[in-house]
Amino acid sequence: MAMNSGKLTVFYDGACPVCVRDRRWYEKLEEHTEDSVQWLDITGRDDELRQLGIDPYHALRELHVQDAQGQIHREMAAYILLMARVPILKPVAWLIALPVIRPTLAWLYHRWVARRLGKRNET
Repeated sequence: MAMNSGKLTVFYDGACPVCVRDRRWYEKLEEHTEDSVQWLDITGRDDELRQLGIDPYHALRELHVQDAQGQIHREMAAYILLMARVPILKPVAWLIALPVIRPTLAWLYHRWVARRLGKRNET
């Protein structure tokens, strides 16, 4: 099955301005967003997340995407799946999937998220 077949559900942090901005950016690049990607703000949805097998703690720290078959993809795998659906982002998806790039990018991403959540807790 092709990576871009079926609807994706992206679980994102609607309380995060950068996450909301990234969603809007993706929607501008993807011309059929309504048909292929559903965006679900995880704020206040802990029970729903648990029913899907997603730990709410991890949902704030890693991107989670559910594919059309119901499988949950996390972290860089989720980004790769999402980016591979947009022609202009396919090269980026390929690049971040490389064994040399993926772990480094994951490490940087986790540092950024920890900093973002730390700032949120300070306010």
